[in-house]
Amino acid sequence: MTQYLDFEKPLAEIEGKAEELRALARTNTEMDVADEAAALDAKAAKLLDDLYKDLTPWRKCQIARHPERPHCKDYIAELFTEFTPLAGDRNFADDLAVIGGLARFQDRPVMVIGHEKGHDTKSRIERNFGMARPEGYRKAVRLMKTADRFGLPVVTLVDTAGAYPGKGAEERGQSEAIARSTEVCLQVGVPLVSVIIGEGGSGGAVAFATANRVAMLEHSIYSVISPEGCASILWKNAEKMREAAEALRLTAQDLKKLGVIDRIITEPKGGAHRARTETMETVGTAIAQMLKDLDGKDRAALIADRRRKFLDMGSKGLAA
Repeated sequence: MTQYLDFEKPLAEIEGKAEELRALARTNTEMDVADEAAALDAKAAKLLDDLYKDLTPWRKCQIARHPERPHCKDYIAELFTEFTPLAGDRNFADDLAVIGGLARFQDRPVMVIGHEKGHDTKSRIERNFGMARPEGYRKAVRLMKTADRFGLPVVTLVDTAGAYPGKGAEERGQSEAIARSTEVCLQVGVPLVSVIIGEGGSGGAVAFATANRVAMLEHSIYSVISPEGCASILWKNAEKMREAAEALRLTAQDLKKLGVIDRIITEPKGGAHRARTETMETVGTAIAQMLKDLDGKDRAALIADRRRKFLDMGSKGLAA
Protein backbone atom coordinates (compact mmCIF):
# COMPACT_ATOMS: atom_id res chain seq x y z
CA MET A 1 0.00 0.00 0.00
CA THR A 2 1.39 3.38 -1.04
CA GLN A 3 2.31 5.78 1.74
CA TYR A 4 1.34 9.34 0.89
CA LEU A 5 3.10 12.51 1.99
CA ASP A 6 1.00 15.29 3.51
CA PHE A 7 0.94 17.37 0.30
CA GLU A 8 -0.24 14.27 -1.61
CA LYS A 9 -3.50 13.87 0.35
CA PRO A 10 -5.74 14.98 -2.55
CA LEU A 11 -3.97 12.40 -4.71
CA ALA A 12 -4.52 9.73 -2.06
CA GLU A 13 -8.26 10.37 -2.11
CA ILE A 14 -8.55 10.00 -5.89
CA GLU A 15 -6.34 6.91 -6.12
CA GLY A 16 -8.16 5.45 -3.13
CA LYS A 17 -11.54 5.89 -4.82
CA ALA A 18 -10.26 4.22 -7.99
CA GLU A 19 -8.97 1.26 -5.99
CA GLU A 20 -12.26 1.01 -4.10
CA LEU A 21 -14.14 0.77 -7.40
CA ARG A 22 -11.87 -2.00 -8.64
CA ALA A 23 -12.17 -3.87 -5.35
CA LEU A 24 -15.96 -3.61 -5.56
CA ALA A 25 -15.90 -4.91 -9.13
CA ARG A 26 -13.84 -7.91 -8.06
CA THR A 27 -16.55 -8.91 -5.56
CA ASN A 28 -19.40 -8.17 -7.95
CA THR A 29 -18.51 -9.29 -11.47
CA GLU A 30 -21.69 -7.79 -12.92
CA MET A 31 -20.49 -4.26 -12.19
CA ASP A 32 -18.73 -2.39 -14.98
CA VAL A 33 -16.51 0.28 -13.45
CA ALA A 34 -13.77 0.36 -16.08
CA ASP A 35 -14.69 3.76 -17.52
CA GLU A 36 -15.16 5.42 -14.14
CA ALA A 37 -11.90 3.94 -12.78
CA ALA A 38 -10.04 5.03 -15.92
CA ALA A 39 -11.38 8.57 -15.51
CA LEU A 40 -10.16 8.63 -11.91
CA ASP A 41 -6.76 7.30 -13.02
CA ALA A 42 -6.48 10.10 -15.58
CA LYS A 43 -7.44 12.67 -12.96
CA ALA A 44 -4.85 11.22 -10.53
CA ALA A 45 -2.14 11.30 -13.22
CA LYS A 46 -2.89 14.95 -13.96
CA LEU A 47 -2.85 15.84 -10.26
CA LEU A 48 0.43 13.97 -9.74
CA ASP A 49 1.93 15.91 -12.62
CA ASP A 50 0.76 19.20 -11.12
CA LEU A 51 2.02 18.35 -7.61
CA TYR A 52 5.52 17.46 -8.85
CA LYS A 53 5.81 20.21 -11.46
CA ASP A 54 7.24 22.84 -9.13
CA LEU A 55 8.26 21.30 -5.80
CA THR A 56 9.42 23.49 -2.93
CA PRO A 57 12.70 22.58 -1.18
CA TRP A 58 10.73 21.39 1.86
CA ARG A 59 8.61 19.05 -0.24
CA LYS A 60 11.81 17.68 -1.77
CA CYS A 61 13.02 16.98 1.79
CA GLN A 62 9.85 14.99 2.42
CA ILE A 63 10.28 12.99 -0.79
CA ALA A 64 13.97 12.32 -0.02
CA ARG A 65 12.89 10.85 3.33
CA HIS A 66 10.00 8.78 1.98
CA PRO A 67 10.06 5.38 3.76
CA GLU A 68 9.41 3.49 0.51
CA ARG A 69 12.28 5.15 -1.35
CA PRO A 70 14.92 2.59 -2.48
CA HIS A 71 17.74 2.29 0.05
CA CYS A 72 21.35 1.17 -0.20
CA LYS A 73 20.53 -2.55 0.15
CA ASP A 74 18.03 -2.28 -2.68
CA TYR A 75 20.57 -0.69 -5.01
CA ILE A 76 23.21 -3.28 -4.17
CA ALA A 77 20.76 -6.12 -4.84
CA GLU A 78 19.61 -4.58 -8.13
CA LEU A 79 22.83 -3.22 -9.62
CA PHE A 80 25.67 -5.33 -8.21
CA THR A 81 26.46 -9.02 -8.43
CA GLU A 82 28.62 -11.29 -6.27
CA PHE A 83 28.34 -8.83 -3.39
CA THR A 84 30.51 -9.96 -0.48
CA PRO A 85 29.91 -7.80 2.63
CA LEU A 86 32.94 -6.91 4.75
CA ALA A 87 32.15 -6.09 8.37
CA GLY A 88 33.75 -4.24 11.25
CA ASP A 89 36.46 -1.66 11.76
CA ARG A 90 38.89 -4.15 13.41
CA ASN A 91 38.87 -1.91 16.43
CA PHE A 92 35.49 -1.66 18.18
CA ALA A 93 32.48 -3.17 16.40
CA ASP A 94 30.50 -3.50 13.18
CA ASP A 95 28.23 -0.54 12.48
CA LEU A 96 25.09 -1.72 10.68
CA ALA A 97 24.32 1.83 9.52
CA VAL A 98 27.13 1.36 6.96
CA ILE A 99 27.12 -1.44 4.39
CA GLY A 100 30.20 -2.18 2.35
CA GLY A 101 31.96 -4.92 0.47
CA LEU A 102 33.37 -6.31 -2.72
CA ALA A 103 31.07 -6.70 -5.71
CA ARG A 104 30.85 -6.64 -9.47
CA PHE A 105 29.23 -3.74 -11.28
CA GLN A 106 28.48 -4.61 -14.89
CA ASP A 107 31.03 -7.40 -14.49
CA ARG A 108 33.66 -4.95 -13.22
CA PRO A 109 35.13 -5.58 -9.73
CA VAL A 110 34.40 -2.65 -7.40
CA MET A 111 34.12 -1.74 -3.74
CA VAL A 112 30.64 -0.48 -2.85
CA ILE A 113 29.95 1.41 0.39
CA GLY A 114 26.76 3.08 1.56
CA HIS A 115 24.47 4.19 4.36
CA GLU A 116 21.49 1.93 5.10
CA LYS A 117 18.45 3.31 6.93
CA GLY A 118 16.40 0.12 7.14
CA HIS A 119 12.91 -0.59 5.82
CA ASP A 120 10.83 -1.34 8.91
CA THR A 121 10.87 -0.51 12.62
CA LYS A 122 13.19 -3.36 13.59
CA SER A 123 15.75 -2.79 10.83
CA ARG A 124 15.67 0.99 11.28
CA ILE A 125 16.55 0.61 14.95
CA GLU A 126 19.26 -1.96 14.16
CA ARG A 127 20.76 0.38 11.56
CA ASN A 128 20.28 3.50 13.67
CA PHE A 129 18.23 5.11 10.89
CA GLY A 130 21.35 5.32 8.71
CA MET A 131 23.25 7.53 11.17
CA ALA A 132 26.73 6.03 11.38
CA ARG A 133 28.90 5.91 14.49
CA PRO A 134 32.72 6.24 14.39
CA GLU A 135 33.15 2.52 13.73
CA GLY A 136 31.02 2.91 10.59
CA TYR A 137 33.35 5.54 9.16
CA ARG A 138 36.40 3.55 10.22
CA LYS A 139 34.93 0.55 8.40
CA ALA A 140 34.56 2.72 5.31
CA VAL A 141 38.19 3.85 5.66
CA ARG A 142 39.31 0.21 5.83
CA LEU A 143 37.32 -0.70 2.73
CA MET A 144 38.52 2.31 0.72
CA LYS A 145 42.13 1.52 1.58
CA THR A 146 41.55 -2.10 0.54
CA ALA A 147 40.11 -0.92 -2.77
CA ASP A 148 43.11 1.35 -3.28
CA ARG A 149 45.50 -1.50 -2.57
CA PHE A 150 43.89 -3.74 -5.19
CA GLY A 151 43.07 -1.06 -7.76
CA LEU A 152 39.29 -1.30 -7.44
CA PRO A 153 36.97 1.63 -8.18
CA VAL A 154 34.89 2.78 -5.19
CA VAL A 155 31.15 3.47 -5.47
CA THR A 156 29.44 5.15 -2.51
CA LEU A 157 25.69 5.49 -1.96
CA VAL A 158 24.85 8.31 0.44
CA ASP A 159 21.61 8.32 2.45
CA THR A 160 21.95 9.71 5.95
CA ALA A 161 20.51 12.54 8.00
CA GLY A 162 24.03 12.90 9.42
CA ALA A 163 26.52 11.12 11.63
CA TYR A 164 25.13 9.93 14.96
CA PRO A 165 25.68 12.62 17.65
CA GLY A 166 25.28 10.35 20.68
CA LYS A 167 27.51 10.42 23.78
CA GLY A 168 29.18 7.09 23.02
CA ALA A 169 29.92 8.11 19.44
CA GLU A 170 31.53 11.34 20.60
CA GLU A 171 33.58 9.46 23.21
CA ARG A 172 34.90 7.13 20.52
CA GLY A 173 36.02 10.02 18.29
CA GLN A 174 33.16 10.75 15.92
CA SER A 175 34.63 13.95 14.45
CA GLU A 176 38.06 12.36 13.96
CA ALA A 177 36.50 9.34 12.22
CA ILE A 178 34.52 11.56 9.83
CA ALA A 179 37.62 13.66 9.08
CA ARG A 180 39.72 10.54 8.50
CA SER A 181 37.15 9.12 6.08
CA THR A 182 37.07 12.41 4.16
CA GLU A 183 40.88 12.45 4.10
CA VAL A 184 41.06 8.91 2.71
CA CYS A 185 38.50 9.83 0.03
CA LEU A 186 40.96 12.49 -1.13
CA GLN A 187 43.96 10.15 -0.99
CA VAL A 188 42.85 6.96 -2.77
CA GLY A 189 44.32 6.56 -6.23
CA VAL A 190 41.34 4.78 -7.77
CA PRO A 191 38.13 6.18 -9.34
CA LEU A 192 35.68 7.24 -6.64
CA VAL A 193 32.08 8.06 -7.59
CA SER A 194 29.20 8.88 -5.29
CA VAL A 195 25.42 9.10 -5.58
CA ILE A 196 23.16 10.90 -3.11
CA ILE A 197 20.16 8.54 -3.20
CA GLY A 198 18.13 10.17 -0.42
CA GLU A 199 19.45 12.46 2.29
CA GLY A 200 22.97 13.82 2.30
CA GLY A 201 23.38 15.28 5.75
CA SER A 202 26.41 17.21 7.01
CA GLY A 203 29.88 15.69 7.48
CA GLY A 204 28.30 12.27 7.73
CA ALA A 205 27.56 12.51 4.01
CA VAL A 206 30.73 14.37 2.98
CA ALA A 207 32.80 11.53 4.48
CA PHE A 208 31.48 9.28 1.67
CA ALA A 209 30.88 11.87 -1.05
CA THR A 210 34.32 13.49 -1.41
CA ALA A 211 34.50 11.86 -4.82
CA ASN A 212 35.75 12.46 -8.34
CA ARG A 213 32.16 12.56 -9.54
CA VAL A 214 29.06 13.22 -7.42
CA ALA A 215 25.51 12.67 -8.66
CA MET A 216 22.18 13.29 -6.98
CA LEU A 217 18.76 11.89 -7.59
CA GLU A 218 16.40 14.64 -8.68
CA HIS A 219 14.49 14.80 -5.39
CA SER A 220 17.38 14.05 -3.02
CA ILE A 221 18.82 16.67 -0.67
CA TYR A 222 22.39 17.49 0.39
CA SER A 223 23.17 20.10 3.03
CA VAL A 224 25.35 21.07 5.98
CA ILE A 225 22.46 20.52 8.41
CA SER A 226 18.84 19.36 8.34
CA PRO A 227 16.17 22.07 7.84
CA GLU A 228 14.81 21.30 11.32
CA GLY A 229 18.26 21.64 12.89
CA CYS A 230 18.94 24.88 11.02
CA ALA A 231 15.57 26.33 12.10
CA SER A 232 16.22 25.37 15.74
CA ILE A 233 19.54 27.21 15.70
CA LEU A 234 18.56 30.31 13.71
CA TRP A 235 15.00 30.86 14.86
CA LYS A 236 14.85 28.68 18.01
CA ASN A 237 11.85 27.06 16.36
CA ALA A 238 12.02 23.78 14.42
CA GLU A 239 8.65 24.58 12.83
CA LYS A 240 10.40 27.09 10.57
CA MET A 241 11.93 24.19 8.65
CA ARG A 242 10.28 25.34 5.41
CA GLU A 243 12.10 28.67 5.53
CA ALA A 244 15.32 26.87 6.46
CA ALA A 245 14.99 24.47 3.53
CA GLU A 246 14.72 27.45 1.18
CA ALA A 247 17.78 29.15 2.69
CA LEU A 248 20.00 26.05 2.72
CA ARG A 249 20.02 25.60 -1.07
CA LEU A 250 19.88 21.86 -0.53
CA THR A 251 18.19 20.70 -3.74
CA ALA A 252 19.99 18.92 -6.55
CA GLN A 253 19.11 21.78 -8.89
CA ASP A 254 20.71 24.41 -6.61
CA LEU A 255 23.78 22.29 -5.95
CA LYS A 256 24.36 21.62 -9.65
CA LYS A 257 24.35 25.39 -10.29
CA LEU A 258 26.82 25.90 -7.42
CA GLY A 259 29.16 23.21 -8.73
CA VAL A 260 28.84 21.01 -5.65
CA ILE A 261 27.55 18.06 -7.69
CA ASP A 262 28.25 16.99 -11.25
CA ARG A 263 24.96 15.56 -12.46
CA ILE A 264 21.28 15.20 -11.61
CA ILE A 265 19.63 11.81 -12.10
CA THR A 266 16.01 12.14 -13.20
CA GLU A 267 13.39 10.41 -11.07
CA PRO A 268 10.06 8.97 -12.27
CA LYS A 269 7.03 11.21 -11.85
CA GLY A 270 5.98 11.04 -8.22
CA GLY A 271 9.47 10.19 -6.92
CA ALA A 272 11.74 7.16 -6.77
CA HIS A 273 9.35 5.21 -4.52
CA ARG A 274 6.70 5.04 -7.27
CA ALA A 275 9.00 3.24 -9.73
CA ARG A 276 11.78 1.68 -7.71
CA THR A 277 13.26 -0.61 -10.36
CA GLU A 278 13.24 2.11 -13.01
CA THR A 279 14.99 4.50 -10.59
CA MET A 280 17.68 1.98 -9.68
CA GLU A 281 18.37 1.19 -13.33
CA THR A 282 18.75 4.91 -14.07
CA VAL A 283 21.20 5.25 -11.18
CA GLY A 284 23.13 2.27 -12.54
CA THR A 285 23.43 4.01 -15.92
CA ALA A 286 24.73 7.18 -14.22
CA ILE A 287 27.31 5.22 -12.21
CA ALA A 288 28.53 3.49 -15.37
CA GLN A 289 28.89 6.85 -17.16
CA MET A 290 30.77 8.42 -14.26
CA LEU A 291 33.19 5.50 -14.06
CA LYS A 292 33.69 5.65 -17.82
CA ASP A 293 34.58 9.36 -17.52
CA LEU A 294 37.44 8.40 -15.21
CA ASP A 295 38.77 5.46 -17.20
CA GLY A 296 42.32 5.96 -18.42
CA LYS A 297 43.30 8.39 -15.66
CA ASP A 298 46.33 7.29 -13.64
CA ARG A 299 46.65 7.48 -9.87
CA ALA A 300 48.12 10.99 -9.77
CA ALA A 301 45.51 12.35 -12.19
CA LEU A 302 42.61 10.88 -10.19
CA ILE A 303 43.87 12.36 -6.93
CA ALA A 304 44.56 15.74 -8.54
CA ASP A 305 41.13 15.75 -10.21
CA ARG A 306 39.40 15.06 -6.91
CA ARG A 307 41.34 17.63 -4.91
CA ARG A 308 40.87 20.33 -7.54
CA LYS A 309 37.14 19.66 -7.66
CA PHE A 310 36.74 20.43 -3.96
CA LEU A 311 39.26 23.27 -3.81
CA ASP A 312 37.37 25.03 -6.60
CA MET A 313 33.99 24.85 -4.88
CA GLY A 314 32.63 28.28 -4.03
CA SER A 315 35.27 30.11 -6.06
CA LYS A 316 33.02 30.88 -9.04
CA GLY A 317 32.57 34.60 -9.42
CA LEU A 318 35.05 35.52 -6.67
CA ALA A 319 37.58 36.88 -9.13
CA ALA A 320 35.04 39.40 -10.39
